Amino acid sequence: MHKCAAVTLLLACTVFAAAPLRAEICVGSKQFTESVILGEIVAQSIGHAAMTVTHRAELGGTRTLWGALLAGDIDIYPEYTGTIVQEILGHRALTDAKAIRAALAEYDVRMSAPLGFNNTYAVGMRRVRAEQLNIRKLSDLVSHPKLRLGFSSEFMDRADGWSGLARHYGLPQTDVRGLDHDLAYRGLEAGEIDATDLYATDAEIRYYDLVVLEDDRHYFPAYDAVWLYR
Repeated sequence: MHKCAAVTLLLACTVFAAAPLRAEICVGSKQFTESVILGEIVAQSIGHAAMTVTHRAELGGTRTLWGALLAGDIDIYPEYTGTIVQEILGHRALTDAKAIRAALAEYDVRMSAPLGFNNTYAVGMRRVRAEQLNIRKLSDLVSHPKLRLGFSSEFMDRADGWSGLARHYGLPQTDVRGLDHDLAYRGLEAGEIDATDLYATDAEIRYYDLVVLEDDRHYFPAYDAVWLYR
């Protein structure tokens, strides 16, 4: 986290040194801990540069933050390359930073250099349950159609979320529900659901002793953390 904070500070200075001079900056963040922390790091960093800074923490999901950026309601927020390509731009063929930046430029939006970590989506289960059913990979889920799945509401709605994952792997489960991200972890602990979507950097993976299922058919792209800004 110290390395990430240093990189974030450096990029924040670079971003707004290159941007038109402005007296106020509004930072946005999504409704999960990592995004809020990144938002607060950059807000405090910019605040030391004689600019007035507002951090609109937990503003919403991807579409809300993207829309706020385009509307000028916020100036910068942390995002992930996989989300940009598949959810925002809807273009799986964009495979490198140059192509992503060119596509974003059509919206007058810029993308920073990577912050130095990949927070990919994943699917996880309680270790004891996964071992009981001998599930190690996402493809193993095909043999267990009665599993109860609980995914975050955003994952249920995203182009790169449940619907795409189910098609890619041919998953047969029908007991699939949308939940708040934090409630999904509690549901796993209570045995109310068998699997949920995770962020690869979630501290809850260790806390709840979860197994991250191998993406053996390579569905999820890299989700390198970056800044989107105008």
